[in-house]
Amino acid sequence: MAGSLPLPATLQSRVAARVSTESLSIPWYIWCNVLAVACSVVGGVWDISWHETVGRDSFWTPAHLLMQLCGILSGFGCGYLILDTTYRKDAPLRANSVSVWGFRGPLGAFICAWGAVGMITSAPFDNWWHNAYGLDVKILSPPHILLALGMTGIRFGTLVMVLAEVNRATAEYRARLERVLFFSFVFLLAMTVGIMQEDTFHFFMHGAKFYLVVMLAAPIWFAAVSRASDNRWAATIVTGVYTLLHLSFMQILQLVPAVPKLGPVYQNITHLVPPDFPLLLIVPAFVFDVVRRRITDLNRWAQAAILGAASFASFLAVQWPFANFLMSSAARNRFFAANNMPYFMPPNSHWARSIWYPTESTPLQFAVRMLLALAAAILMIQLGLSWGNWMRRIRR
Repeated sequence: MAGSLPLPATLQSRVAARVSTESLSIPWYIWCNVLAVACSVVGGVWDISWHETVGRDSFWTPAHLLMQLCGILSGFGCGYLILDTTYRKDAPLRANSVSVWGFRGPLGAFICAWGAVGMITSAPFDNWWHNAYGLDVKILSPPHILLALGMTGIRFGTLVMVLAEVNRATAEYRARLERVLFFSFVFLLAMTVGIMQEDTFHFFMHGAKFYLVVMLAAPIWFAAVSRASDNRWAATIVTGVYTLLHLSFMQILQLVPAVPKLGPVYQNITHLVPPDFPLLLIVPAFVFDVVRRRITDLNRWAQAAILGAASFASFLAVQWPFANFLMSSAARNRFFAANNMPYFMPPNSHWARSIWYPTESTPLQFAVRMLLALAAAILMIQLGLSWGNWMRRIRR
């Protein structure tokens, strides 16, 4: 019978390798860190909304606890992984580990552990800061900066951990890992854009400073993920997932009843204040992916110049007119949420009055900053392309 004939040796080895690869499951330590990062994302958005709606009433709010759970999960998970790799001679990751101060483990595990220490340390620091100086009026207070650095460390460490696994994988297993890789990039994109939140409100969107800030924060991730992944639509996928997650947070938070507990209260608030409508980053990301495939024969700086100009121009082309819409009465509804403001926003503010905030005092200053925004897009994409090439070499 034909079915009983043995397969050639080379075909047998290929089939066996394929079955072995497809049966592999994503390691527990990657899922542990992805869960930790998800806790920090949800907790961070929830905490900002809580501050804008209720005010700071206690450190022991659910949002604070969820953020700190990120540091606990990642710290203990990576700590165990490092100790296991160090002291167990037959540990599966021992051959794919680095040595730091006599300990062995994946590079990403060490980065996550350091980030966890920063996050956990920021908790008593933040509590002391509020007791000593009162409420924050800025997101970037010293304890919040330490918290942000810790969360960034865990998110970047998770990315490095996933990259090491991706670069050692093949076939279907690599495809599954790349889906996790996209989420790792989404979390980092959200982090960098979120840190710049105070300069990206919609009443700033007709100022050059807004475009400079966005070009410093976003294009580097377009370039990095496009090099780290084999998917030709990598940048579009990452920004698309970011946009959907952002919209989900907007709609869910508005379902939660809440009222301010601190004064003075200038706005009539009955539910948690959602984040602003997401930036239209999916457009320059799509343009980036389309243009990138047509200029592969150019050197890296030429690619960066073309991709940077295309990303900047496409973002300006869609965000500038969309800002007009966000400032209009048509955007004051549940979906676009342009009328949702923090309780402490005075009625004479630019936000409450729906008028533009001038970030430049002269046309020349505006032109210079727009040129700087273009230069920033080019430079960030060049850094992202170089960084992405380094990411493809990570194995440990």
